Amino acid sequence: MKNPNHTLKVNLADRSYPIYIGNDLIDDPAIYRPHIHGEQVLIVSNTKVAPLYLDRVVSALQEYRVESVILPDGEAFKTLDVWQKIIDTLLEKRFDRRCTVVGLGGGVVGDMAGFAAACYQRGVYFIQVPTTLLAQVDSSVGGKTGVNHPLGKNMIGAFYQPQCVVADIRTLDTLDDRQLSAGLAEVIKYGLIGDGAFFEWLEQNMDRLMARDPVLLAYAIERSCADKAEVVAADERESGKRALLNLGHTFGHAIETGVGYGEWLHGEAVAVGICMAADLSRRQGWIKVSDQSRIESLIGRAGLPTAPPESIDANRFMSLMSVDKKVVAQRVRLVLMKGLGESVVTDAFDQAELEATLSEYGRSTR
Repeated sequence: MKNPNHTLKVNLADRSYPIYIGNDLIDDPAIYRPHIHGEQVLIVSNTKVAPLYLDRVVSALQEYRVESVILPDGEAFKTLDVWQKIIDTLLEKRFDRRCTVVGLGGGVVGDMAGFAAACYQRGVYFIQVPTTLLAQVDSSVGGKTGVNHPLGKNMIGAFYQPQCVVADIRTLDTLDDRQLSAGLAEVIKYGLIGDGAFFEWLEQNMDRLMARDPVLLAYAIERSCADKAEVVAADERESGKRALLNLGHTFGHAIETGVGYGEWLHGEAVAVGICMAADLSRRQGWIKVSDQSRIESLIGRAGLPTAPPESIDANRFMSLMSVDKKVVAQRVRLVLMKGLGESVVTDAFDQAELEATLSEYGRSTR
C-alpha cells in the first residue's frame, strides 16, 4: 500500500472506519482490498469525474468484477429518479449482498451512492472516494447519504457509514476555482464551530490555500476531517452535538432550494448562511462586531459570496427555512456563535432579531 500522508479514524464501535489522506491513492489496490468483502464492485461516478479518474479506479480494482454507472453532473440531478439508475444497475447486473458500492466524485455522487448502498438489499458495503475539496472535508465523512426533494434539500436519505474514505489530494488538481472556494466554506465552518485556533490559522493562510499550496491544503483537509470525526464519534445520528456541523446550513439550504438546485454551489450557499448566522449572533449580543467582520472578511478572501441572491426576500427565506430537518415543534433551530470557535444549537433567539437578519440579507438592493 502507498503510505497515506495521514490516516484518521472515525470511532463508531463496530462501524468505525479509516480516512486515508494522501497523494496518488485512488489507483492503489492495497488501499481498497481490506475494505472489499465480496467479488462485485459497482463504481458510481458522473460525467465530469469519470473521464478523469474512472479508468484508474477500475485498474486498481481489476481483481474484482467491476461495473460502473455514470450519472449526470450537478446538484440538479440529485433526485430519486436519477438515484434509481444505481439501483437498476445493481439489479440488472445481479449484484449480491456482499457487493461494494464505490462513490467516485463530489458530494452529490457520494450522497447518492451511499444512499443506494444503504437501501440495496437493506444494506451493502460502501467506499467513499471524494474528488472535490468539499467532499473530502465534509460530505464523505460521517455517513449522511440521500437525495433532494423539490420542497427541501436532503429530505430523503439515511445515516449509513462507509467502509473507508480515500481522499486523494491530487484529484484537487483538476478542481476548478469555484469548486475549491465552495470547499473552503466548509473548512471555515470547522474553525467557527469549535476550533478557534484553526480559524486563526485560516486567517493567516487563506491566500496560500487559494493558491493551492499542497502542504497547506493537506493540513486543512486533515484538520477538518479530524474535527468532523470527533463530532460524529460523539453523536452519530445528530441528536445533539453533531447538529453544530449545520452552521450556516439552514440559511444555505433555503438559498439552494429557492434559486433551484445547482444554480448556487452548496458551499457558496453555506458561506452566505454563515454570514447570516454571524449577523444574528451579533444582534443577540453573542459575538462582537469585529468578530462578524473577521468572519465576512475570511469568507470573502476565500472567493465566496457574503450576500444571498436578490430573488430571495425575507418572507421567502422564512418560508423555505420552515421546511428543514432542524425544525422541531414548528420552531426553527439554528447554529449560532458565542465566539470565534464556539457555537451552539438553539431556538432561544429573539424572533424579531431573526426577522431583522432576514430583512437585512433579503433586501432587493443587496
